[in-house]
Amino acid sequence: MAHSEICFYLDENLSPEIAVQLRRHGIDVIRGPLRDKDMQHLQRATVLERVLCTEDEDFNRIVNKMDEFTGVIKGWNQIHSIGDWVNFLRFVHAVCTPDEMRNKVVFLFPVD
Repeated sequence: MAHSEICFYLDENLSPEIAVQLRRHGIDVIRGPLRDKDMQHLQRATVLERVLCTEDEDFNRIVNKMDEFTGVIKGWNQIHSIGDWVNFLRFVHAVCTPDEMRNKVVFLFPVD
């Protein structure tokens, strides 16, 4: 993988404020275009070598259709706050490498 640090790709289901706060901490993050299909988000994140972050339930099924992907972090709609996402993604960024995330689905959990 080209990057030594994890870069994130937020799909349209996540608040843009998450990206704003992560950038304040020097983390490379982008948001995907609105109204793209789930598979398009996953394919784009993979091409861009970014870990996809989503609350969309379909990704559990979609990743099984991909031979290779750069990782997915999955939360649950209306359970996780913006702060939960920011803290967890900062944690993942600090402790994981891109290669460790490859072809994995990680579920968001609270990090203080």
